Amino acid sequence: MKKILAVTACPTGIAHTYMSAEALKKAAAEKDIELKVETRGAVGVENALTEEDIAEAHAIIIAADTDVDEGRFRGKPVVKTSVGEAIKNPGKLLDEAVNKKPAARDYVAEVERTKAERSAQRTGAYKHLMNGVSYMIPLVAAGGLIIAISFIFGIEAFKEKGTLAAALMDIGGGSAFALMVPVLAGFIAFSIAEKPGLAPGLVGGMLASKIGAGFLGGIIAGFLAGYIAQWLKQTIKLPRNLEGLKPVLIIPFFATLATGLLMIYVIGGPVKAVMDGLTKWLSGLSGTNAVLLGLLLGAMMAFDMGGPVNKAAYTFAVGLLGSEVYGPMAAVMAAGMTPPLGLWLATVLAPKKYTQEEKEAGKAAAVLGISFITEGAIPFAAADPFRVIPAIMAGSAVTGALSMLFGATLRAPHGGIFVLPIPHAVGNLAMYTVAIVVGTVVTAILVNLLKRTMEK
Repeated sequence: MKKILAVTACPTGIAHTYMSAEALKKAAAEKDIELKVETRGAVGVENALTEEDIAEAHAIIIAADTDVDEGRFRGKPVVKTSVGEAIKNPGKLLDEAVNKKPAARDYVAEVERTKAERSAQRTGAYKHLMNGVSYMIPLVAAGGLIIAISFIFGIEAFKEKGTLAAALMDIGGGSAFALMVPVLAGFIAFSIAEKPGLAPGLVGGMLASKIGAGFLGGIIAGFLAGYIAQWLKQTIKLPRNLEGLKPVLIIPFFATLATGLLMIYVIGGPVKAVMDGLTKWLSGLSGTNAVLLGLLLGAMMAFDMGGPVNKAAYTFAVGLLGSEVYGPMAAVMAAGMTPPLGLWLATVLAPKKYTQEEKEAGKAAAVLGISFITEGAIPFAAADPFRVIPAIMAGSAVTGALSMLFGATLRAPHGGIFVLPIPHAVGNLAMYTVAIVVGTVVTAILVNLLKRTMEK
């Protein structure tokens, strides 16, 4: 039996929303069609369609005279109509939905759904950390590229006061990068304690930045501020008419004071020493040590393709940008591009090993790969994990190792090939490109070799 889903919504959200839903349900019962209807009325969304419902559905009927979130139905056949038509001719709409041909596999939609599912599954400390990182990344990306543009006028041109290069450096380095750690800490705390955690988190992050504790200090400050604010929310009890003071005055005051004092007198100094040591070690990396770090970061990027291990490597590299350590970021982005790029190349090199659908999916993977969306490899890996995952890990490890060996650097934490043409955004661009190409080829060859062996 084909499962049909429906969404009904009218501008007022009162009568027609529910009349159309009832008409569709009655017609479905008469035709023995499995139907689930989501109503978007004045009281809100009722009987909401889940990701599982959408995945199982044959087609979706959207009977609406107002905006409905259609993006979640990407890759599914959709019948669009008005609530009036659903009330008058529900049977006709159901027949049309049942007779719809299944949509061709939408590879990009699969990747987007997987990313959304992973995001929804994040819990605990990992969820809070990723919340902070997601708000920090646009600042680092914009700041890094603006700094790189300032170098067009000369590596030290920004030292000349009043010049455009100096203005660009003030925007990128003096402002965007200066906000990086406070925003990281602030939104970690916000994720834990909501609005009352934001102020103490921002202040804790600013102190971490001033002290020199870097992104590691910012992470600690964010969690500290968040959990202190959350504890105060649960502990402080006030008369009902004074409850409004808690989120805007009492909790921010005490949480900010406690976080600030702990950062200055207890946490800041030791964390600064750790960050200074890490920065010095990374800045002096060369030869075998650089290759080993690149191997590790590269393999981590491909291991779970956007999962916790991938995000740990990415966060580590992004955080180091504030300490002017740019090599790991280059290795991480290159290694994140090669899994989907390698899978695309595998379908090109050995087309007889893949179905037409897989070859079309390979083209989509190539676009995701050049955009540094590692999750583009997930559908291939999910379908054949024992062949695909070892191959993409090996290719990414090679890419990361070569990037570090060549001394490539990257000032922007995202963008894929689209940041490569920007002057000074990438250090040692030619060899960095070689590292990406080599990793892509290694991935493709290993995938096809493993596939052939398994088939035999």
